[in-house]
This record gives sequence, C-alpha cells and structure tokens, in this order.
Amino acid sequence: MRAIWKGAITFGLVNVPVKLYSATESHDVPLHQVHDADGGRIRYQRRCEVCGQVVDYENIDKAYQDGEQSVVLTKEDFASLPVERSREIDVQEFVPSDQVDPIMMGSAYYLAPDSKSPKSYALLRETLQQTDRTAIVTFTLRQKTRLAALRVRDDVLVLQALLWEDEVRQPSFPELDQHIEVSDKELQMSAALVSSYESDFTPENFVDEYQTQLRELVAAKVEQGESTASPFAEEGETAESGQVLDLMEALRKSVEESRKARAGGTGTTTTGSSEEAAETDEEDDEPAEDRPATKRRSTSKKSPAKKKAKSA
Repeated sequence: MRAIWKGAITFGLVNVPVKLYSATESHDVPLHQVHDADGGRIRYQRRCEVCGQVVDYENIDKAYQDGEQSVVLTKEDFASLPVERSREIDVQEFVPSDQVDPIMMGSAYYLAPDSKSPKSYALLRETLQQTDRTAIVTFTLRQKTRLAALRVRDDVLVLQALLWEDEVRQPSFPELDQHIEVSDKELQMSAALVSSYESDFTPENFVDEYQTQLRELVAAKVEQGESTASPFAEEGETAESGQVLDLMEALRKSVEESRKARAGGTGTTTTGSSEEAAETDEEDDEPAEDRPATKRRSTSKKSPAKKKAKSA
C-alpha cells in the first residue's frame, strides 16, 4: 500500500507520528465507454465555454458563484489557508464507542506508525481498547477539513471519516406519523421469522454477484473470440488502460484454466477473483454505487434461504 498522507495524532502533549493509508478499494470491473460502430474510446473533455479550448488540469482553478457574481480561488489561495497546511490529527474528545452513529460513517483509513519507536502508537491503541473509547478527531485532507472517529481494528488504528452534523438529513415521512397497531401475535410471528434467519455475520460468505457474472460474461466473450486489439490503447496511455489490459490477461488465464478443467472431465469453470480487479483512483468523497450483495453458496453452512425452506 502507498501512504497518501503523513502527519501526527495530537492530544495534550502527546504526539503520535502516523502515515495514512486507504483501508478499502473497489473490486468493480473497470469499464470504458466506446463507440458501438468501431469500438473507439469515448472521452470527456474539459472544454472552456469562453474560448472553446480543451484545458489541462494544471490550468484549472475553482470558483464560487452565488448567481450574481463569481469569485475565482487559485491553488495559491487554498494553500494560504492555515488549516490546509496542518499535518495534525487533533483529538477533540474521547467518547463511548457506541455513541458514534453508523449513519455518519464514511471512508476508512489505516494509520501506521511513522517513527523508529512506535511506543506512543501502541500506548494509544491499548488505551482505546481497554477504555472502550473512540477518539473524535479533526484533520485536513485534500483541501477539506474532516471530522473522523479514531478507533482500533485488529490491533491497527483506523481513522473513520464522519459526516458533519448538518450533512445528515433529518427523516420526515408523513406515513409514519399515523398510529400503527401491531398485535402481539404479529410480533411473535415476525420474531420467529427473524429467529429462523439468525446467524453470526461472516463477511466472506457474501459475494458481489453482479461483478462475478460480469467477469464471467467478459471471459466468455474472450473465449468465443469476440475480443479485439484495443483501438484506444496508445503509447503513454494512463495507468487506467494498463489496469484494463491486466484484467484481460487475468481473464485469458481464467479461460485457459476453464479449458483445462473441461479437458480433465471436471466440467468446472474458473473465473477471476475479486483480487484481480484493478484499483480505482482514490476518491473518498464519492460513495460507491449501491448494489445488492448476495450470500455465497457454502457447503459447510446452510444458507438462510435453505433454513426457511426446511422449516416451511
């Protein structure tokens, strides 16, 4: 992993040097938009509405508009803000861990010690574990002041970004304002149904069926000879296209393994695992696309669906 930020956790006179790493990554198959007639790559250009020229990133500034006037803010303007120059994760308070509402939680980051003597890191970690407390902290990353929860996961300090209080919408549903009667019998039947689905949460038992089926679809097209040389693979292409080529190579290997399996009479087909998916550019402000997860079929443990069918 590559550190995306370096700084220090500070509270009182305590200073804990740390490095920040993104704790999550996307397993989605990277896809591009292409012209259906010739397979040419469709790209979005940053074109200026005044002069009509395509503008490079280094020549783009940001602006605030209120409908009547516009204020342009340059990179130097942002760099001049005192909070932007801060490299500290400031502890504001230590709160009971169960008081942090999950609806406020966002992107997660790992914090690794960044000193030859990680004793202060270990001391903070052990203190949080023994007191069952979570540190509420503030820090600056990518020109934004962040609120976050500092907690422990598997002996590693984790920084969990939190939404600000005014970013959480207040629910208002008139349908719930009316009085709803729930009988004891209905409650008992509902509780019995819940009981039939009871289980310990095991994340590895769940798989993104959409991405699995998408990989199988791409692998099948490769096997049927429907793949062609990428017309948009140019010299000096970005790392993004390299990720696509790596994926295609992984899929080709999957096809070869599938052929070998059939030749051996097993009749099984192997597709790439989620680890083969290329990493996307780090952008913690964009939520991942909602997609239902499906529980993986397991021979060692009956699925809830099977339990229900058996009890019916």
